[in-house]
Amino acid sequence: MRPAICHGIFVTLYKDTQIITCGAAIQTTKKNILPGCKPCLQPVWKLNIAKKKMMFLYNRLGKEQLLERLKREDFRRKTLSFYRYVEIENPQEFRDKLYVAFDDLKCLGRIYVAHEGINAQMNVPGPRVGEFLALLERIPELRQMPLKWALEQQQVSFLKLKIKVREKIVADGLNEKVFDTTNVGRHLSPLEFHELSAREDVLVVDMRNNYESEVGRFENAICPDADTFREEVEMVAEQLSDEKDKKILLYCTGGVRCEKASAWLRHHGFKDVNQLHGGIIAYAAEIKQMGLPSRFIGKNFVFDERLGERVTPDVIAKCHTCGTPCDNHDNCRWDPCHKLFIQCDACKESFAGCCSDSCTQSYLSQLQNSSSKNYHSSYAS
Repeated sequence: MRPAICHGIFVTLYKDTQIITCGAAIQTTKKNILPGCKPCLQPVWKLNIAKKKMMFLYNRLGKEQLLERLKREDFRRKTLSFYRYVEIENPQEFRDKLYVAFDDLKCLGRIYVAHEGINAQMNVPGPRVGEFLALLERIPELRQMPLKWALEQQQVSFLKLKIKVREKIVADGLNEKVFDTTNVGRHLSPLEFHELSAREDVLVVDMRNNYESEVGRFENAICPDADTFREEVEMVAEQLSDEKDKKILLYCTGGVRCEKASAWLRHHGFKDVNQLHGGIIAYAAEIKQMGLPSRFIGKNFVFDERLGERVTPDVIAKCHTCGTPCDNHDNCRWDPCHKLFIQCDACKESFAGCCSDSCTQSYLSQLQNSSSKNYHSSYAS
């Protein structure tokens, strides 16, 4: 039987064996491996790498099974995000170690690992938050990590744990050989950003995609009509080319996109580039705690099952089907389409959760055919 693992578990490699420990005082040398964790008396769990493949370091369950698993949980989950640009020598090895550690804590989420760092959106079982924080402190690359906790803590933010190795932690499409990615703008605290964004002599720029700024944005912000981050950074540099001497305030969801965006603008001659540290998530939380009126209005779009968390009661978007005020994103239920769009409850019922008449007809036809097949299969058996 697998032994219990205490705080801060992590995987270390020793020849052809993986050792999963509490990380408190396990020491390994070329000559020997201590048999247990002395401070807490927890045994070491050794796993031969040949058997490691049997663990399947990825999810193998379908959506219905994942939802059912969440329904059976008797605890609440805490949603959070974090990122860091830090050199990771072997991203694949780091990814595998992290998957084992996070899976043991029953964490769920979507995490990208690259040579340049890590970008994570995830949730943690409430009762194990302490263990999760201890784990981060035992991983050098993740130590003292600034964490951004979600404003709205819903149970279903992520269904599974997915950790992928990527070339970059943000798909920016930029050629980093032509500019200095470390020459970033000045990081502003939420309060500093709040006060500066009220001034008329500054330019506030939303560095998110158009479908994000459609449901929520800072007052008087410039919101480029871009579908991708790559389009947007180039669009902003061109659109503001005559404003290079002005104070520029950049913001995004959690801050990671502004790291590259600010460096890109400085490369193009913008002299006073600033960015919201921690992004909208940190701003909304701190401004609320201070009791100040939020200058960000509407919803903050998030990249998980929630698709957004409300910051203020303002509804600034409209249903894409009928035009009534609405800011609820959803994906078209006709899978070949799967378009991300905004739809009110009335249209959702009328169109069966689809984005158009044609998708509705195809979706309903698919349901009818599936129902007919199930009936005949049941009758034949």
